[in-house]
Amino acid sequence: MRGRQVFMESLRLHGVTKIFGNPGTTESPMLDSLMDYPDIEYIVHLHEGVAVGAGNFFAQASGQTAVVNMHVAPGLGNAIGAVYGALKNNTPMIVTAGAQDTRMRLRDPLLGYDLAAMAEPVTKWSVQVESADEMGPVLARAFKIANQHPAGPVFVGLPINVMEQETDIAATTAGSLEERPYIAEVHLAKVADLLRRSRKPVFIAGDDVVREGARDALVKLSEKTGAGVHMELVSGRFSFPADHPHFRGRMGPDAAAVHQAVGDCDLVVLIGGPFFEEVWHTDVAPFESNTTVVQLEVSPARLAHNFKVDVGLAGDIRNALERLNEMLVDETDFEERRAALADLKDHENQVSSDRFEALKDRSPMTPSQALFEVGRAIPADALIADESITASGDMVRYFRLGSGREYYGGRGGGIGQGVAGSIGVAVAHPDRQVIATTGDGSAMYSIQALWTAAHHGLKILFIMLSNREYRVLKHNMDQYRRRFAVESNKPYPHMDLANPVLGFTEMAAGMGVPARQVTDPADIAAAIAAGVAAEGPYLIDLVVEGLETR
Repeated sequence: MRGRQVFMESLRLHGVTKIFGNPGTTESPMLDSLMDYPDIEYIVHLHEGVAVGAGNFFAQASGQTAVVNMHVAPGLGNAIGAVYGALKNNTPMIVTAGAQDTRMRLRDPLLGYDLAAMAEPVTKWSVQVESADEMGPVLARAFKIANQHPAGPVFVGLPINVMEQETDIAATTAGSLEERPYIAEVHLAKVADLLRRSRKPVFIAGDDVVREGARDALVKLSEKTGAGVHMELVSGRFSFPADHPHFRGRMGPDAAAVHQAVGDCDLVVLIGGPFFEEVWHTDVAPFESNTTVVQLEVSPARLAHNFKVDVGLAGDIRNALERLNEMLVDETDFEERRAALADLKDHENQVSSDRFEALKDRSPMTPSQALFEVGRAIPADALIADESITASGDMVRYFRLGSGREYYGGRGGGIGQGVAGSIGVAVAHPDRQVIATTGDGSAMYSIQALWTAAHHGLKILFIMLSNREYRVLKHNMDQYRRRFAVESNKPYPHMDLANPVLGFTEMAAGMGVPARQVTDPADIAAAIAAGVAAEGPYLIDLVVEGLETR
């Protein structure tokens, strides 16, 4: 058999049903082979970064290992930023790229380069298959490494001549690997005792709470112990229901903000995340010196990675939380803690409501007003692919994330992930309505995704929050000037998206997606109804205020 056949059989053995890619000449063996594998669908994209972004969210939404295919050095270069996003999202992914014929390696062929070296900094393992005999073993190892916790992308280079070489070594897998160890009872009993004796406990939950199916167990444990639950600043999944009385919101951008949120807690329990990804340096420690810190992770790699913990446990998160629930019983002081959290949530909701009422008649509408109307109008079971960034607080407030609606977001801080990622969510769930929320600046990094959505008839409602600026950069410019004592009343440099204003309805129409611009919040519900009723994708351009119009 030929190398390309071993490649395709390897995908089939590992349960792959989709390839996200942008085709090129060196990919001819794979593309030609697809006709013999009708169970593997190729999702075609107009840019490599969009293909990787779609594969990133597809893996999160489907539970499958994503496979994405790039084209030689420039194509892989186009995708590197998105591969970084998949790495930070802990996405199991095989990134492949066709490579030039190895017999021309010393002649510096057109488009030739060391692809494995290019991909190595943003992958868990990077390798080029040097002979057809290596194809099966390399791919078996690649899938194993990509899925080992913490999961992440692996790069495999596929020279065109290797794909056509003959081999007797068939496709294989690494076998059935069990990597979620059972945590000993004595160790969990110690955590249960700490929760029982704590004056004010708090949980900080990462994405693995959702990936491991542990969200319901965490909700029950929070309710049982009267402990609030925070999430990380940036998350790929929503690990606790946003409308629950015990939800305490996302963490801030630095250690001082973490300390402000949990500094009065005597017990902090970290569950399933890289704790913490900071934006700014501060000299403040996240926890008081006398705070007891417990960390529960899927594997040892993350335990005590950034700071000392008092108890660090690696194993099956869901099983551990369920057993903790069995060890604990309701007590009076737990009820008092629950009541205090409910009162605090009511107060915060009232403050938010008062602010909303004070600003609701602004023109252009506020992002808060826009997302309030969107949240009321979209289907209750819609899947959310999000990159709202500066409006993310309003999305948390109005979209019932983590309870009625599943959430998929990008990590790593690179923008453009939301629009691209919505393709992957829709491919994973073709019978569900996907809502892609994004800002106008972020959307332009992956706007080619609109064509893919139309080409494949995907059920995506794109919600553009058009404030005609890079608003997050303006916020960060304010932070920079404050933190480094830069005295300035200068304007924001090169952060406005005007002259000309971006025309999203025109861009969408040019790529086969019907679209409508909305400037009045009273028209949002009707626009969404039209978008949901559409057979395929639909775009709504919501004109909202920016910092300069406030």
